[in-house]
Amino acid sequence: MAKKRKRTDSPAEAAGAEKPDDSAPERPPRTLFGFKDPAPDAEPASAAAVAPFRNKEKVLITCSRRITYRYRHLMQDILSLLPHAKKDSKVESKQSKGNALNELLELRSCSSCLFFECRKQKDLYLWMVKSPGGPSVKFLVNAVHTMEELKLTGNHLQGSRPLLTFSTNFDEQPHWMLVKEMVTQIFATPKDHRKAKPFHDHVFAFSIVDGHVWFRNYQISVPHNEIDKVDKGGLDKMTLIEVGPRFCLNPIKIFGGSFGGPTWYENPYYISPNQIRALEKRQRAGKYVKKVKAKVRRKMHEMENTLEPDEFAELWKGE
Repeated sequence: MAKKRKRTDSPAEAAGAEKPDDSAPERPPRTLFGFKDPAPDAEPASAAAVAPFRNKEKVLITCSRRITYRYRHLMQDILSLLPHAKKDSKVESKQSKGNALNELLELRSCSSCLFFECRKQKDLYLWMVKSPGGPSVKFLVNAVHTMEELKLTGNHLQGSRPLLTFSTNFDEQPHWMLVKEMVTQIFATPKDHRKAKPFHDHVFAFSIVDGHVWFRNYQISVPHNEIDKVDKGGLDKMTLIEVGPRFCLNPIKIFGGSFGGPTWYENPYYISPNQIRALEKRQRAGKYVKKVKAKVRRKMHEMENTLEPDEFAELWKGE
């Protein structure tokens, strides 16, 4: 016969006889950024405070129709320098281009835009815009030199993150401070971007001379015999070699919205290219007017000052 199970009457012995719980521990609450265990002895924080900041800046680069090949090559050079940029098809340069570009920015999930607008196949304007709330800056692009034209010896890896340097006069006036902030957000490559390399080997230099913003791109060159990393104070071992492209930005207006809105700043020294060409045409036309006036003055002078007849004029005529 089987043995009879011993019966316990005390509750303490009954609690000790229970089987241990082998079930899995309770899963922590899920957030937008995954499962996060709360820190010990700390109050539970919100998901936005726990998550690290990540720069998701995306730049849309496009141009207007009937753009010349030279300006199109400049746009391609800038597109190759910005790994976080997206290229789109051409947009018609009309009064309603702002609405079309704002919709395009929303569809492509971009927060900034560089729009190259060509007029009369001569003048190039650059719109630097933050969407959807603004602001936006309109520039006239001068002194354009593409990489193919310059043929400089500098060379850096495509997709690497650039260092941005600004001249000290960017901090002197409010509109230059706004331009500096917009350039920083647009031209700085986000950290840990999937198309960007995790190191710096070139520099974007922005400087203000005569009220214009001048752009240069330099390669950071280190001698090949340097095996180890260059010390922080060893800047004398580094050299800068220009890569290109080159261009100059003349600010026209700063608007409070995206591709329009209230005017925050207007350049009082800006002269449109149409006025410059009209003045040059007037000067060229003035040369012809001067020649005609000179002929008329010569004739009037000859009529007022007639020469006396020469007595020896017909002396040798009969021979």
